[in-house]
Amino acid sequence: MSKRESDILYFVSFCIEQYKRHHGMAGGDVMSLFDEYHVTEYLFENYDMLHTQGASWLMEEIENYIGEHKK
Repeated sequence: MSKRESDILYFVSFCIEQYKRHHGMAGGDVMSLFDEYHVTEYLFENYDMLHTQGASWLMEEIENYIGEHKK
């Protein structure tokens, strides 16, 4: 695994943990939600822009992304 791949995986796991804490959810429930709305793929594909942002901004971005895809 390359350094970049490792960095992206660390970032995605950070987002999952932050979302879990932010919403008081179990890890499995967050993963189910992220799978349903393809959040993990979104985080991977947009890593270059997203990883420079703070945790609060990321939580809002993920919530907006999920909200847009619930419609």
